Amino acid sequence: MERATCIEMIYPELEDKLVVTIMGACAQELYNLGHRENFFYLQHAMGLASSIGLGLARHLPDERVIVLDGDGSVLMNLGTFTTLARYRPTNMIHVIFDNGSLLSTGGFDSQTTSGITDLAAIARGAGIEHVASADNELQFGEAVLEALELDDLSVIVAKVKAVGPDHYGMDLELPENAFRFRRYIREKKQATDQ
Repeated sequence: MERATCIEMIYPELEDKLVVTIMGACAQELYNLGHRENFFYLQHAMGLASSIGLGLARHLPDERVIVLDGDGSVLMNLGTFTTLARYRPTNMIHVIFDNGSLLSTGGFDSQTTSGITDLAAIARGAGIEHVASADNELQFGEAVLEALELDDLSVIVAKVKAVGPDHYGMDLELPENAFRFRRYIREKKQATDQ
C-alpha cells in the first residue's frame, strides 16, 4: 500500500477538518491533490505534527483535527503518545504512515523497519484506547471511517511502501501557509459564532 493512495482515499473527508501534516513526502502528496486553506504543512519541524495537532484539538474542541504523520517523525517524539493519552482530545485523529524509512531526510531505515519497534503497540502501551493498524487499503479505509464515527482520540498506523512523490516543491511558503491556516480558523469560528 502506498501513502499517496491512502491520502487520496481520505482527501474528500478532509474538506471541513483541520489537517496538519508532517514535512516532506506526506505534505507534498496532500498538496499535489489540491491545497485547501484548512491544510497546514508543518515544514522543517520533524516530530512536531502531533504536538501542533494536540494544541489545535485542545484549543478548538468543536473542530475535528486530523494529523498526517510519519514513523520517523513519531520516533523523534515518542512522548507524544503519553501526552495524547493524558489529554485525550476526543476530536483528534492521528494517522501515522509507517514506511520504515526516513524517506524525506535521506531514505535511511527507521527503527520500525526490522519489525522490532511497533508504533501501534507503543500507542496502546501509552494508554491510547483506540488504536488501529492497517496493512492494506481496505483496512485503512475501515480504520479511518471508524475513527471519524468515534467521539474519541484515535491513532491509525498504516504500513506503507517507502516511496515518495516524483517531485518536491510547493508554491506556498510556511509563513504564508500559517497565516492562511490561521485566517481560515478565525473566519470559520466567526461564522459559527453568528
